[in-house]
Amino acid sequence: MIQRILIFVTILLVLDIYLFTSFKSYFNNANLKLGFKWFYGISALVSYACFALIVLKFDNRPTQASLWMNLWFGYTFAFIALKLGMLLTALLDDILRIIEYLGKNVWKLFLHSDAKVAFADRRKFIGQVGLGLASIPFLGMLYGITKGKYNYKVKNVSLAFKNLPKAFHGLKIVHISDIHSGSFDDFDEVKHGVDLIKQQQADLILFTGDLVNNEAKEIVPYKELFGSLEAPFGKFSTLGNHDYGTHKRWSSKEEKRENLLELFVHQKEMGFELLNNQTFTLRKDNEEIDIVGVENWGNPPFPQKGDLDKALEGTLSENFKILLSHDPTHWDEKVVPHSQSIDLTLSGHTHGMQFGVEIPGFKWSPSKYIYKRWAGLYQNKEQYLYVNRGFGFLGFPGRVGIWPEITVITLEQKS
Repeated sequence: MIQRILIFVTILLVLDIYLFTSFKSYFNNANLKLGFKWFYGISALVSYACFALIVLKFDNRPTQASLWMNLWFGYTFAFIALKLGMLLTALLDDILRIIEYLGKNVWKLFLHSDAKVAFADRRKFIGQVGLGLASIPFLGMLYGITKGKYNYKVKNVSLAFKNLPKAFHGLKIVHISDIHSGSFDDFDEVKHGVDLIKQQQADLILFTGDLVNNEAKEIVPYKELFGSLEAPFGKFSTLGNHDYGTHKRWSSKEEKRENLLELFVHQKEMGFELLNNQTFTLRKDNEEIDIVGVENWGNPPFPQKGDLDKALEGTLSENFKILLSHDPTHWDEKVVPHSQSIDLTLSGHTHGMQFGVEIPGFKWSPSKYIYKRWAGLYQNKEQYLYVNRGFGFLGFPGRVGIWPEITVITLEQKS
């Protein structure tokens, strides 16, 4: 383990020396050069200290995040992104340097001339432009760790179904996912998000997992807040991969099991009906729809505890069904090919990787290279999947372009 850490630190040091020596030559102004030296030096020290903290405190990391810790980690992420952009520019500069060297020698060899073939000014220009471009994601990530992570967006979706009972025409559902309460660092900002949920005046609130990062007690500071959510048809939830505590080293299997049982208690005390491979039937005016919930089912290494067959036991095949399933890969692998049709599946899990671009007519995130269904609405014949972008955040303590989401889905009866 120590050997791997030393190799990693050595690579980082070599990279930093390479980038620092490459880019300081792009500044003609002495003050700008000095400013770059101080900026790079301090940023490198901040990132090394962050890595050291992760290594030394991995098994004893805080249950609840703090603002300064999130800013520290977030800045480290942003600086890494900046260095990646700088690295591409520095490599391009070295390629041009090689071309310049070869050009000079070829010129002398074939033309017997001492005329110079110089690209120095062009290289400096490319370096300055490259630094400017690399600064864009850096600045975006700084915004993401200060403002973007609480920039809640309400997404409105209307879906029409032929088999939706008339009594449930106009049913308004609020769908939230991936709260990750252990990552929050500002109670008032989270309260603002919960108030937005209340403002939607939902008939039904559905939560698709990852209430915590690792430990059940993470939700305690926010339990009363999320418990204050109300809806006439109730609040239902299911488990996400993080809820099982699989991302923490426990002292024993019993401790891990007790943590999960504690999570169940918190869900109940918040007023959520936790559906672990179960179905709850909603009734109105002698008509009914099924709310089906499965435990997490995802591709390895994520748990595959979801059992759709078990969840559907005793249900009527003709009933309109809404499925809560944390991981959207479950939809393609198990839901769509299932013998019993699921009209609407609600998922989360991907967070849209908390980084990307969404403008009218265009949607992109690195998440698309990992997940076939990563954000928004998808359709397969008469079946729909909606992937929520997540209410909270994890890992990178911020969001850039892919904002925290509150989904409002209105069901309509198709004539």
